[in-house]
Amino acid sequence: QVQLVESGGGLVQAGDSLRLSCAASGRTISDYGMGWFRQAPGKEREFVAAINWIGTIRKYADSVKGRFTISRDNAKNTLYLQMTSLEPGDTAVYLCACRSRIAETSEDSYLYWGQGTQVTVSS
Repeated sequence: QVQLVESGGGLVQAGDSLRLSCAASGRTISDYGMGWFRQAPGKEREFVAAINWIGTIRKYADSVKGRFTISRDNAKNTLYLQMTSLEPGDTAVYLCACRSRIAETSEDSYLYWGQGTQVTVSS
């Protein structure tokens, strides 16, 4: 079992930056692919970014490409999402998740999920 806890969300203005963290416990994440997803009110959960277990492959949703960067520190058992040039459309609960090794965009293959952290971007 892996427990995931997100942090770093908050209320910001359009154009601001935030860095989200996802701290893992229970097992090392070094064997896991990791992903960030988000869910806005009344909308389906959607893929944001993913990274493979050794950090050599990253995937991004088109809507965040060039603005968000996913990274991981296996020594700290932590996943990050650096978000820049935030837009009101980025407002959502952001969740991290892990799966076996590869960077995957489909949420169906993820095994463990955090509870999420709220990001609100005002215009």
